[in-house]
Amino acid sequence: MANFSYTIYILLVPLLIFAIVGIWGGKWKPIISGLIGTFGIAFILVLSYYAAYQYFFVVNHVGHYKQIVAMNFLWLPFNKILNVHMGILLDPISAMMLIVVPTISLMSHWYSLGYMKGERGFARYYAFLSLFTFSMLGLVLSTDILQMFIFYELVGVSSYLLIGFYYQRPSAVAAAKKAFIVTRFADFGFLVGILVLVYYTHSFDFMQITDPHSPVFRTILGKAFLGYSVLAWALSLIFVGAAGKSAMFPFHIWLPDAMEGPTPVSALIHAATMVVAGVFTVARIFPIYVHYTPNVLLMIGYVGGFTSLFAALIAMTQFDIKRVLAYSTLSQIGYMMVGLGVSRYGGEEGLGYTAAMFHLFTHAMFKALLFLGAGSIIHAVHSNFMQKMGALRKYMPITHITFLVAALAISGIPPFAGFFSKDKILEAAFMHNRLLFWVEYITAGLTAFYIFRLYFKVFWWTDEPQCDCKPHESPSTMTIPLIILAILSSTVGFIPFNKFVTPDLKAFPVETDWGLVSASVAIGLLGLGFAWFLYRKENDLPDKIVNALGKLYQWTYDKFYIDEIYLFITKKILFNLVARPIAWFDRHIVDGFMVGVAIVTGKTAEKIKGFQSGHLQQYAFVFIASVLIIALTVLYFIGA
Repeated sequence: MANFSYTIYILLVPLLIFAIVGIWGGKWKPIISGLIGTFGIAFILVLSYYAAYQYFFVVNHVGHYKQIVAMNFLWLPFNKILNVHMGILLDPISAMMLIVVPTISLMSHWYSLGYMKGERGFARYYAFLSLFTFSMLGLVLSTDILQMFIFYELVGVSSYLLIGFYYQRPSAVAAAKKAFIVTRFADFGFLVGILVLVYYTHSFDFMQITDPHSPVFRTILGKAFLGYSVLAWALSLIFVGAAGKSAMFPFHIWLPDAMEGPTPVSALIHAATMVVAGVFTVARIFPIYVHYTPNVLLMIGYVGGFTSLFAALIAMTQFDIKRVLAYSTLSQIGYMMVGLGVSRYGGEEGLGYTAAMFHLFTHAMFKALLFLGAGSIIHAVHSNFMQKMGALRKYMPITHITFLVAALAISGIPPFAGFFSKDKILEAAFMHNRLLFWVEYITAGLTAFYIFRLYFKVFWWTDEPQCDCKPHESPSTMTIPLIILAILSSTVGFIPFNKFVTPDLKAFPVETDWGLVSASVAIGLLGLGFAWFLYRKENDLPDKIVNALGKLYQWTYDKFYIDEIYLFITKKILFNLVARPIAWFDRHIVDGFMVGVAIVTGKTAEKIKGFQSGHLQQYAFVFIASVLIIALTVLYFIGA
């Protein structure tokens, strides 16, 4: 068997870069920090690709895989049964993520050399990027569910630091805090779910808790709480953590605000890698979901379906291009959750799982391209808003073509990557849940509409850009990553994913349903055509539609007031009706009692301090008087 011990460097190198650049980066020219970070990530990209190649083509027979523990050591021994290990686990989905995470990370590092040039805190930025890469790789390679949770939290910390990179801006600080707090609430659910699962199974080990036939489940299967199986409670709570990281409804509110971070951060964390951590988590323990708690798995599918449609409706009305892409990310993550939610286990029944992982893979490429393309546009016009753009195709030909490729990919237009993965999710939903199929089918049309609304408004809407600037193409450090991602977005869809990533680790044949394929392409073309009709040239028809929709449009534009509802609950109810009375009780009752004790003690001390005068005669008098009093008291009681 091949030796995978070198995979430890995939984790150690970005951690080392974080330490070196973080400590000494401020002492040398900024570009050196950028080059150290970029070449370091390029090195782990090579290692990661080699490890994935070995896993898929050398160690295993193509189409039949097994889990491999590349490294494992005891970290925390609790008792003879329960121990926490740290290590590296290779299986199809972790090997897949060894391609996704370093690829998108390298593109973001490379792109940032141009995009972040001249920014204050350049070295700090690259240190945080490396910390995130380390954290995300640690999460996907975990051998142990508690190890995964630790890296979950490190990913949260990295996200907080990068979203709040522009700490001089109050909006960036608020967005960083919002992301951190919302995901902490969700991660609390994840932790409780882990503790419940581990309490009954006596194992943290993924090799055991992802095997549905493992003896560790004997104890938990017969347990129930409030009429619901304990295992279902545990897996539902674990999904709460996954929903927080993947910004599923109702935890979605942090992701659009996270666009306050630099655009390459949006591409790396909030489009291609961090937000799929929740999808990866469900996929990691998918065998337990599908064998023991199919109702929880169906619930996951419905949450994903609602989130995808909900986010797509909002994306149609936004004018900040990064927020459109943020809601697009929510919608696409919902697609992946639907794929997992409708999946079964063996053979073609596991198509939903495979399609979800396939879409995770393709989405990483075209969504990173969309965000980096948006960054190139913002770099040229110094604004995030479509109203300041238009006709940019004349000035930014490379950005224009690469953005168009990404738009076609996310719209599901063949032969671009998104077509293949999205079509298989629709096919899996059609096989097992027609309601979710129709939800995702409608969402597919809305996706094509809102992304081409963005495309036409930015590149075609007017004859000249509306900004007070001179747009120009971005430097090669930014356009080369765009070209690479455009090539990947055009080609990775041809990978026969059913031979590599399946729930039972065995390949299965896939028969194409040409009727569904035709319907999938048709809805994408319909959305594209409607966007072309409304936004190809400047006209007043979109405004007329907005006026006709009235309140419905306003509700959608204001994101259905979910943020306002959260603010009302936190400020008016939690702060005013709960926190404020508790604070009053703490200040006046608890603190008042302790202050009263202190006052009484002080006054008592003031009264009796004369007894400590230092005069020997006084001490003798008090001693003799006390003895006489005690003696007389004793004699009195004896006589009585």
